[in-house]
Amino acid sequence: TLTQKGYTQSGPLFRSKTRALEKQLAKTLLPFRLLPTFLYPTAPNRLLPQDVPGYEGDPVDPSDEARLLDTWAWFRKSEATGEYRLLDEGMRAVASAIKDAGGVDGVCGFSQGGCMAGLVAAALERDRPVPEGEDGDWARRLREANGGRELRCLVSYSGFWPPPDSLQWCYEPAISTPSLHFIGSLDSVVVEERSRALVDRCRAAQVVVHPGGHYVPISKEWIMALAVFVKQQYDEPKADL
Repeated sequence: TLTQKGYTQSGPLFRSKTRALEKQLAKTLLPFRLLPTFLYPTAPNRLLPQDVPGYEGDPVDPSDEARLLDTWAWFRKSEATGEYRLLDEGMRAVASAIKDAGGVDGVCGFSQGGCMAGLVAAALERDRPVPEGEDGDWARRLREANGGRELRCLVSYSGFWPPPDSLQWCYEPAISTPSLHFIGSLDSVVVEERSRALVDRCRAAQVVVHPGGHYVPISKEWIMALAVFVKQQYDEPKADL
């Protein structure tokens, strides 16, 4: 399973925060002979300190290595146009991780990573037409990296639907990959309405609402919900996986 972290976090940092979830999920699925392997790639677009929400201080020059932080993004939203800049670079990193792993059959993401997870799942659906030219290059790279295989499942924690027109081919028609969406009822970073917009664009969506904020819930009841969902996707194996 490809696991995608949220805005600012690195792959190793996200893994350290969700290690308990990974271990408990593996333990829960072991009786069913399911042994998930998780990948935690780091996004390629480095953020400057002033790009990080809440930063107070003088702007830091990109060449000042000593003052740069371990903060990264899959893409950056243009305030002028609303388009997602650097998305191609982010998807190159995802495709590279998939290729190095020899393919994946699930994708999980948190926050901005949840948005990316939806895009990846949609792009890997074989029946979905991909735009010609540069707009579809990232999707073709993903398909090549995964050997033309679709995903079994998509899991999103505090994910959201991206509104740029250039990405709507990923949601029209709706994503058919089975999906599970965790939404925090107290999430003030990605409010429930934004997450529901992604849910509404997933044909086979399940939703779990937890009484928390902008984080990945790792207590047993929420891990069990994830385990049940994952097991469901393997009860009827796909012929091409």
